[in-house]
Amino acid sequence: MPEFRTMKEYNPEEQPREKALKMGIDSLTIPELLAIILRVGTTGMPIIEMTRRLIDANGGSLHTLARRTLKEIQQTEGMGPTKALQVKAIMELAVRYFKEEGEANPTIIKSSRDIHALMRADIANEPQEQIWLITLNRRNAVVSRHHLTTGSAVASVFDLKRALKLALLDEASGVILCHNHPSGNLIPSPQDDQITRSLKNAGATMDLRMLDHVIISAEGFYSYSDAGRL
Repeated sequence: MPEFRTMKEYNPEEQPREKALKMGIDSLTIPELLAIILRVGTTGMPIIEMTRRLIDANGGSLHTLARRTLKEIQQTEGMGPTKALQVKAIMELAVRYFKEEGEANPTIIKSSRDIHALMRADIANEPQEQIWLITLNRRNAVVSRHHLTTGSAVASVFDLKRALKLALLDEASGVILCHNHPSGNLIPSPQDDQITRSLKNAGATMDLRMLDHVIISAEGFYSYSDAGRL
């Protein structure tokens, strides 16, 4: 088993706390930020080494880390139940921050990127497929976001009547469909094509514009509008 330096053996400029105080919190790497919060490691495993291993085990991606269960996080050496729970709490705070930011600043949808930014915190890392309906006014400002269904990891049941009812109750002028692909594959399925056509055609009879259908994963997104398929 390799021997690691204790935090006291690190040079001051290498210690996350001292580095943050001297150079600012934004100078820290992700492992260093986690080390500041988790504070102490275990015998023979300094906290900075533990957090580096945790991030490396997740490909350097916070999106990937956010999808891990408590048990999966504990597979990193030194990560017991308490530290794993702290990591999950950090991830949940990030999700709630973006939700609060969105509620405080009503979004005007100008592109598929705006849709992705609006919805990624809610569904990008969900293990099950979810379908959401976004309703818009005439200025393309978001009126409301409705969680329509949650299904298995590969499919969800789309309720067209409920989607239209919610749009009418919101007195919406436009709608956007949005759902996630937990597998990470952003290629639309035949079912995705079908629900896109059904909502667009039904909406057209009610003077309800369908602006887009966006598929989101942790890796990115796919837009029917950008692909010229609406």
